[in-house]
Amino acid sequence: MKRTSKSPVFWSLPTLLGATALGLLATSGHALAADPIKIGVIAEAQAIAGASIPQAAQMAADEINAKGGVDGRKIEIITYDNHSSSADSVRAFQRAVNEDKVNIVISSYISEVVLALEPWASRLKTPFITPGAASNEISKSVHNDYEKNKYTFHGYLTSAALALSVCDAAKELLVEQKHMKTAVIMSEDAAWTTPLDIGYEECLPKIGLKVLDHIRFSPDTTDFTPIFNKIEGAKPDVIITGISHVGVQPTVQWKNQQVPIPMLGISSQATNSTFGADTNGAAEGVLYQGVSGPDVPVTPKSLPFTQGFKAKFGNFPSYAGYTSYDEVYYIADAVKRAGSTDADKLVAALENTDWEGTIGRIQFYGKEDQFTHSIKYGKGLITGLMLQWQDGKQVAVWPKEVAKGQLKFPSFIKVTSN
Repeated sequence: MKRTSKSPVFWSLPTLLGATALGLLATSGHALAADPIKIGVIAEAQAIAGASIPQAAQMAADEINAKGGVDGRKIEIITYDNHSSSADSVRAFQRAVNEDKVNIVISSYISEVVLALEPWASRLKTPFITPGAASNEISKSVHNDYEKNKYTFHGYLTSAALALSVCDAAKELLVEQKHMKTAVIMSEDAAWTTPLDIGYEECLPKIGLKVLDHIRFSPDTTDFTPIFNKIEGAKPDVIITGISHVGVQPTVQWKNQQVPIPMLGISSQATNSTFGADTNGAAEGVLYQGVSGPDVPVTPKSLPFTQGFKAKFGNFPSYAGYTSYDEVYYIADAVKRAGSTDADKLVAALENTDWEGTIGRIQFYGKEDQFTHSIKYGKGLITGLMLQWQDGKQVAVWPKEVAKGQLKFPSFIKVTSN
């Protein structure tokens, strides 16, 4: 009998089963397409320099999600406080991958932590980016055994690049403007400062600063008076710093002791806008290297981020806040380009990153470079800034293209004028 449009439809069992299977596949495919992109953020949530990492990552995710996510997939940030501990970080990494099923991990501004996590990124085949650790060994390990360590990306400048950034700034600010001729290096004893200090010892004489002494101190040091007394005895024109785990204590004692020598260099805690209050104003005059700053338009994305962060959290981010914010964005970009969160495809996409973030144009060094998977340093890429604490604010003083002020020191600092 010929069936009309009003005739009842009779389905055979095989046809019904086939249709059901197709329906399930379609539903499953739709569900997979909507699965969130999970980013684990393991950081020092209670540390001055680390608190901004999860905050900025969540802010970036919220912005991306508000615009529809990545091809309809939302970004989910899962945070873990590592209490500045390598052991806690490893446990958090294992949980993030095995239990929470994250696709990629952002973790830590501490080099020892990142170096402890690097083998786990390899074992668990999970892409991993640091927003703030600097040790050369992080990216050198990728170069030395690419197939094993390719999952690790160094989303911050290496110690070698940081030394170059400090020396480039010191050449203009101290040698050319203030006619300084001598320096003492003062660094905490940590994994990241060993190559930093080697870089300092190489580049400082080249810019015209003779190194009179080199002091490395334990990060557990509480009394810096003997160290400052020794430095004063050498009578350098400037103290070149490499400090991250400490910061408040030496800065307060530098002010209280009225050490008549300016400090310039790396001071990770000084990058956070709470540092002025944390030191009860002792930060006044401290010069520190950064990748961006509260009022510095490094790129068109810099000021909207800092202003949005301040409105949301009540303070400006530390240096690692800028990088973690950018990382969420270029991770999203890599997922979109890869069309997948598959680990190997994501690694390949990240290697081809070319992203303008809040700190500049972000690209990674390739397999042939000794710093494989570290962000590139140089003009048109990431050059860094030199900022100074002035009147309770962080003011960019170098490079001149984005400088907002001139060098300004408290009265106890003795410097040569132009």
